[in-house]
Amino acid sequence: MGAEKLLLEMTGISKSYPGVMALKNAGIELRHGEVLALVGENGAGKSTLMKILGGACPSDSGTIMIDGGEVSIRSPSDSRNAGVAVIYQEFNLVSSLNSHENIFLGKEKTFFGMLDRKGEIAETLGLFKRIGVRMDPEEPCGKLSVAQQQCVEIAKALSSSAKIIVMDEPSATLTPNEVEKLFLIIRGLQAKGIGVIYISHRLDEVFEIADRVVVMRDGENVGLRDISKIDRKTMIEMMVGRRLDHEFPARNSKIGNERIRVEHLSREGAVHDVSFSIGSGEIVALTGLVGSGRSETVRLLFGADRADSGEIFLDGGKIRISCPGDAIRHKIGLLTEDRKNQGLVMGQSVLHNFSLPNLDRFSRFSFVSSPKESKAFSKYVDSMRIKIPHHEQPAKNLSGGNQQKVVLAKWLERNCDVLIFDEPTRGIDVGAKYEIYLLMNELASAGKAIMMISSEMPEVLGMADRILVMHDGRITGEIGDVASATQEQLMTLAVA
Repeated sequence: MGAEKLLLEMTGISKSYPGVMALKNAGIELRHGEVLALVGENGAGKSTLMKILGGACPSDSGTIMIDGGEVSIRSPSDSRNAGVAVIYQEFNLVSSLNSHENIFLGKEKTFFGMLDRKGEIAETLGLFKRIGVRMDPEEPCGKLSVAQQQCVEIAKALSSSAKIIVMDEPSATLTPNEVEKLFLIIRGLQAKGIGVIYISHRLDEVFEIADRVVVMRDGENVGLRDISKIDRKTMIEMMVGRRLDHEFPARNSKIGNERIRVEHLSREGAVHDVSFSIGSGEIVALTGLVGSGRSETVRLLFGADRADSGEIFLDGGKIRISCPGDAIRHKIGLLTEDRKNQGLVMGQSVLHNFSLPNLDRFSRFSFVSSPKESKAFSKYVDSMRIKIPHHEQPAKNLSGGNQQKVVLAKWLERNCDVLIFDEPTRGIDVGAKYEIYLLMNELASAGKAIMMISSEMPEVLGMADRILVMHDGRITGEIGDVASATQEQLMTLAVA
């Protein structure tokens, strides 16, 4: 690096909580105009390190240097004054306010003591122009798409003269086209000398956008590499702390008789004449671009939405599903795409979440047997390696991977024969992903029929026995020879 002055240098950062050492002598260094990826498993310390930089929590020890000078960051205002902006995965926008009101909230422009709305609108348009987007600054943020809200957050950061912008999982809910637009914005920020810290579980994006990568594990730095001098396999092994010969576990598919068949399923404006089948022991991937009708299709299958027409057959017999209760009685389980809002009651304990669809199994004369439900849950905690300190742990305090395991455990307790995984690894780190893949393989080996919805092409190609591709509410292609399939082939069908 020579005598190059760093934009940011965090060294010797440590942070402990009761019973937990979150950071141990951690740190990062960021150059002017650089995109630095920060990767690691959930719980590796990434978020804690960025909370310290953002002033959300103080460190126990360590130093922070910005542009060669030491700074003290003990609050969010200290962080902003030092030129740091953190764009969290959950945006900090007031949905009822429009773009310029959110951007200037708490720092309103005034003219002779009066609110200068015209000045705010003009400056907001200038900020939007800087990042290459055209948006109405008076549109309420609650009506904006996720990608547009992200642009407002970036504009808000620039309005505070931020020279360091932290993006936490910025692409988690974006379409591929929106991700490309985000990358264009990031490259524009780079050209202006702004440093970007990019946190993501999507390693393909890391290799595309980052200049260097910092890998964290168990609260410590385990490596800083130029992105051109590290490969995907090495990065994953650094993250999980063990050798991984394959990103996706191998299995021998033994596909049995047809378990479930769907014929001509339709719902106006969403799903059009969809037909497919899944055999015992088979993993069928349903893929396509966001908005293609994938989630809408499985919601019809699970009874969460009412179909206009179509028939469903289970083990050769026609069944009627008009609500989720019908699906559950027929041993069909759905792991929803949004596990936080639809799969779990976040404020409730993991034990209560596990028990919700299984109360009939744990109760007698309308009284729930706590020892019975606790014993049943303990079995899955052990077999699925769910990391919790106790059964009363609130679901909101678990990592994404452990939340997903709790959702899966409740359906396994119902002994579901058909399991639908909607984006099973979204927001989950590499190590936890591998465990979810192993569980899916074990379920298939036990004769379960599995449908997996995924936007990640490598995941689809790595896990599926057969692939169905959707576009505009219709199945546009089926791939049986998955071993020979390519991402380009899937994308061609997805945009057909």
